[in-house]
Amino acid sequence: MFEAAELGHEISKAEYEKAVPALRAGLLQAQRDLLAARVPLILIVSGADGGGKSETVNRLHEWFDPRGLETSVFGPLSDEERDRPAYWRFWMSLPARGRVGMFFGSWYTDPIIRRTYKQSTGAEFDRSLSRIEFFEQQLAQDGALIVKLWLHLSKKAQKKRLSKLESDPKTRWRVGPTDWKHFKLYDRFVKYSEEALQRTDTGFAPWTVIEATDDRYREVTVGRTVLESIKGRLAAKKAEAAPPRKIVPPGDVVSVLDRIDLARTVSAKDYDQKLARLQGRLNRLARAAWEKKVSSVLVFEGWDAAGKGGTVRRLTSAMDARLYRVVPIAAPTDEERAHQYLWRFWRHIPRAGRVTIFDRSWYGRVLVERVEGFAREEEWKRAFQEINEFEDQLVEHGTMVTKFWVHISKNEQLRRFKERQKTEFKQYKITEEDWRNRKQWEAYEGAINEMVVRTSTRGAPWVIVAGNDKRHARIQVLETVCRRLEQALG
Repeated sequence: MFEAAELGHEISKAEYEKAVPALRAGLLQAQRDLLAARVPLILIVSGADGGGKSETVNRLHEWFDPRGLETSVFGPLSDEERDRPAYWRFWMSLPARGRVGMFFGSWYTDPIIRRTYKQSTGAEFDRSLSRIEFFEQQLAQDGALIVKLWLHLSKKAQKKRLSKLESDPKTRWRVGPTDWKHFKLYDRFVKYSEEALQRTDTGFAPWTVIEATDDRYREVTVGRTVLESIKGRLAAKKAEAAPPRKIVPPGDVVSVLDRIDLARTVSAKDYDQKLARLQGRLNRLARAAWEKKVSSVLVFEGWDAAGKGGTVRRLTSAMDARLYRVVPIAAPTDEERAHQYLWRFWRHIPRAGRVTIFDRSWYGRVLVERVEGFAREEEWKRAFQEINEFEDQLVEHGTMVTKFWVHISKNEQLRRFKERQKTEFKQYKITEEDWRNRKQWEAYEGAINEMVVRTSTRGAPWVIVAGNDKRHARIQVLETVCRRLEQALG
């Protein structure tokens, strides 16, 4: 697919100077239109060494209003990035709605380079490309415009460009041993780059290959491509995103909640003994996980008044406060609404050896947002796969992921609601929203069953906790966390 970018395209200085003023005006207006429409632009600038990626990024900075533009450059992993899944650095760099995010280097760089240097197998490369395709589809379905530019140079042109840069004292610093090392592997690099582009050239995130031999041609073509992409996106009546991948219904959903024995109890005497023993065990395991850099993500969902908060406190009181963080989830802020819904959870992924406890979580998309109508049907339906992919990345990175649904009966919930109303220091815990949610018990029960069936995996399982007896619930959770940590630590 690179042959068309080796034809010697060029434009004169006069043509360039004539084209640029209108192009700049058009881009500025398009940028304002993106902001008004709250459409984020993800602009990927990739290509061959010496192809002018840096110059292109600088030029777009000049042509766009920099106040609405953020550029992310990805070099070697920092310690903070190394402690988290590979995509975390990209998740954190995604632009808010209406802003332009320019990526100098991207999620394509590492898979192509690793394959070029034979540091990954064909199967691993294929898996990387599948992940890229799903990630971009996820962004497009959320409303993002994705423009991907590949700046191409022939082997001859690349050698000439690198030699020219190296010979000039002002630009010599831009060419190092790595660049020439890459040049020696040019054919292999082109082979795997072409494979990557062909696999990920989709309707929702197409590639544009631009011949980069002539600087003026490259700049004008880049500007026009970006401008036309924005116009096309904004002219559409709705987002030109790919349709959601087909989600096969599980059929007759097994009522996992009905199978839980809510009559299970733990006596006060046994509770005190077990609690002390398990908390001591958890303390030792948490320290061992920190030493071995094994991170943990614990998710707590459950019925209102199920006792999630009390259970979380029994966990945290057993651990060094420096090792854990509790993230309570409420309604999203304006900043969070401006991003893909998983963004507000991506930002809290723990570093290696740490523990993050989510009191409510990303499962709100398939629970409260689904039942209350805050998410469109196509949004919560595709969320099952998006969540599974997210958790798979955590597990693949070595994170221990465990999800708890704290289950109580409808009658027990009513008893606790009334108790809260009678107890002055607990009255703040009961709201009109709690009573409103209770009226939709059956709808929530169906959503919970489907959630568990579709998202309980070997690496990130759901644990249904019998919560009518709070002592039993706390012991069950502590036992599960300890067992899972022991498995993770080997």
